Amino acid sequence: MNRIKFILTLLIFALTTGCNFSASAPTPDLFATLQASTPSSITSPQATQPFATPIFNFSTVTSTPASASAQTFVPSPSTTDQPSGHIVFTCQIFKNQGSEQICIMKADGSDFKRLTTENNIRHFYPSLAPDGQSVLYSAYLADNNYEIYRMDIGDGSVDRLTNLYGMDDAPEYSSDGQQLVFMHNPLPKDIYQLVLADRNGGNSGNISGINGWDPTWSPDGKQILFASDKNGTNQLYTVRTDGSKLTRITNLPAIRGRSDWSPDGQYIVTYSGEPWHRELYIMNADGSNVRQLTPSGGNSQGPSFSSDSKWVVFTAYFDHYNDDNGCEIYIIRIDGTDLRRLTNNDYCDYQPRWGP
Repeated sequence: MNRIKFILTLLIFALTTGCNFSASAPTPDLFATLQASTPSSITSPQATQPFATPIFNFSTVTSTPASASAQTFVPSPSTTDQPSGHIVFTCQIFKNQGSEQICIMKADGSDFKRLTTENNIRHFYPSLAPDGQSVLYSAYLADNNYEIYRMDIGDGSVDRLTNLYGMDDAPEYSSDGQQLVFMHNPLPKDIYQLVLADRNGGNSGNISGINGWDPTWSPDGKQILFASDKNGTNQLYTVRTDGSKLTRITNLPAIRGRSDWSPDGQYIVTYSGEPWHRELYIMNADGSNVRQLTPSGGNSQGPSFSSDSKWVVFTAYFDHYNDDNGCEIYIIRIDGTDLRRLTNNDYCDYQPRWGP
């Protein structure tokens, strides 16, 4: 009997000890379960792919401008990078399109100054020369006749650069300041031609076989970015200055025209949308990776890059929506953050162009 009690005691001890050991450590199956339920890395959102044959699909456009996914497309600039240079723009100080003027201010909105002085003449489509010393613009000369002018910002002297008769607008110098591009419409024919000329307006001639409007230079001066309806809808195209290598780069649903090419050559910015529902879109220089840049609801339009390629200036109605006189000048970083208003007038400020 004693021997039987001894054996039973040993069995009870062994069973008790075994349960304690098994309860103190997870089984290999439990380790596998924990590993499967804990991701080892976070998958970043995928960028949209370039389109060989453009087919617009809103699902390929990122519409959250200040989100982490936006940084997949464009790296966020440092918060220490502050805007510099000057912005020239069209100011409707008389609240009348027929008497628009050209104004200028620093990139932080300070030192506002009106440049043009003829109260009863329309001036619009300004741009700064690469050295920041002069401004180009289009102005009324006679009925159905707008020509290109250049004003010296220092002394206010004005030179007329064109004598083509018709509608000449959207003038811009190449980055070296040696060539001029603008749109010429020989009214009443209503044909939009891209014209190249030397810096003083001489030796002008249209780019053969190319019709379009709102031209702007590539940073290297070899191509022109412009808008055209040659395929039925308004889209952006690039072309070499000799008329070769015409390339369509966008397929947005309602492009207007005014666009810009970043000075570092990496990006293009434009605007698209129906009236009062327009937004800025930024993309790679070949048209790939399109994303909405501006917060929705501001009717944003007419963008231009800063000289350091880190900011975009544009016109919008965030603070005075649905008011015809409510358009103000805003800037935003190229990652869609740090939206700032620069003007606060009771008239429309629009067509901004950034320069030194």
